[in-house]
Amino acid sequence: GHGRELSDRLHQRGLQLAGGYVAMPFSEPDRMPSALNELSRLLDIFDGVNGETFAPPRATLADAGSDARRQTPGRAHDDPSLILDAAGWARFADGVDRAAELCRRRGYEPTFHHHGASYVETPQEIGEMLDRTDLGLCLDTGHLVLGGGDPHQALIEWADRINHLHLKDVRRAVIERVIAAEGVMVDFWRERAFCPLGEGDLDIDAILRAIRDRGFTGWLVVEQDMLPRPDEPVDHAAREQQRNREYLRARGL
Repeated sequence: GHGRELSDRLHQRGLQLAGGYVAMPFSEPDRMPSALNELSRLLDIFDGVNGETFAPPRATLADAGSDARRQTPGRAHDDPSLILDAAGWARFADGVDRAAELCRRRGYEPTFHHHGASYVETPQEIGEMLDRTDLGLCLDTGHLVLGGGDPHQALIEWADRINHLHLKDVRRAVIERVIAAEGVMVDFWRERAFCPLGEGDLDIDAILRAIRDRGFTGWLVVEQDMLPRPDEPVDHAAREQQRNREYLRARGL
């Protein structure tokens, strides 16, 4: 739904709109006009519910990557040939600036989501993005591990730039296995690399303490990317999210 219809449906279910994700070809200027139109349509949706949330919804921008990057998630950390060159980074920064200007002109402060299989996947690439733009960072604990990073270190190093959070727990052995098998993103989801909070290898309690210590007040989104299996009951995903909610509630969130 849109406008009042969307607002009413969210209200009926006790929900608020945290944001919306848009992958954009920042380093490809010829494709940016179409992507900016898509972003504008997302902001139209935000307009219908803005003022009814505890914090404005975040336009969550991400890089769309390339055919080569989409085939090699998790490998750029060890293969610098996959990373943008200086000219590519310059085009990328210009594209990000154009998207950010549109968001701000419409009254929304965006965030940038680093993501597997994109040109902003590794800690090095995240740092480059932060150096070349003024955007805040959507820190995704799962995608950071996939890209070879450490969520605890990220919360310290990029504390003043983080304005949105995607909280995941991960199974490192699954991530390593999928990377070794030269899998693509769908394989991480199919193999359940991202699992319910407290059931993976991340110290979620320590991450939550670090988030609290820095006084973070924005949206914290539990994002457990997974694909359903044919033998699972229809409500499997809903039950796992209920467990995630109970995990956070037990920790005062």
